[in-house]
Amino acid sequence: MEEIMNVIKNIFLTVLLSLFLISASSADKIRIGTEGAYPPWNSKDASGKLIGFEVELAWQLCRYIGQQCEIVEQDWDGMIPALTSKKFDAIMAGMSITEERMKTINFSQGYADEVASLAVMKGSDLEGIDTPDAVNLNLGGSAVNKAMKTLTSALSGKTVCTQIGTIHQNFLESGDVGKINLKTYKTQDEVNLDLTNGRCDVALAAAVAFTDYAEKSGEAVVLVGPTFSGGAFGNGVGVGIRKDDTKLLKAFNKAIDKARKDGHISRIAIKWFGFDASM
Repeated sequence: MEEIMNVIKNIFLTVLLSLFLISASSADKIRIGTEGAYPPWNSKDASGKLIGFEVELAWQLCRYIGQQCEIVEQDWDGMIPALTSKKFDAIMAGMSITEERMKTINFSQGYADEVASLAVMKGSDLEGIDTPDAVNLNLGGSAVNKAMKTLTSALSGKTVCTQIGTIHQNFLESGDVGKINLKTYKTQDEVNLDLTNGRCDVALAAAVAFTDYAEKSGEAVVLVGPTFSGGAFGNGVGVGIRKDDTKLLKAFNKAIDKARKDGHISRIAIKWFGFDASM
């Protein structure tokens, strides 16, 4: 009887040890949430594997931090709630650093710029919008005011499409471009499809999201008007982290510094974007 009890005791201790090791292993991993539907920032290949600029950068940052990574797929509109409820530890999903988002979460320093642009199908009457090449809303002044007045006139009554829960939606709802018919979509892919199918007169997203789509699909999508930055468009793209995870925030900032200095961010950006979008 005593021998049986010893066997049971040993089995019990072995199970406890295994559970402890699994728990410890999981705790050592940095779980990073990404959308997997915003190429070339993050997307999936034909086999369903997560790929893209941020996926590759995430692995590199985790190597610098000295911890293993686990990339977690998450719908965009639930990204911040999933972070705060601890489904994962960080967000790398083309998420711009804005004051509004910083009320809920912290951000690392920026690792890439994400200028926004309007896009139309070739032949649209909006192709001739006469504006500066770039508009930084932080600068203000007569040049910015003139560009916004031109856009307000051009977009009046147009159906403008964008992804829900984004800085692009915030900008379009701000009133800065007057009265438009705004349509929002769950993913950027849906925006692209409705633009090419004629259900949108014009769309707004990261400029590189449209150029990537045009290149891969062969559709005649063209950028119009200026590229946008500043103001509602935020101050670059960073890693989103819970307010209380200050240690992880410092670790990511240190890793981003190292990746920038050794040229890793530039090389990965050129690979996925075709140009150096690093900050």
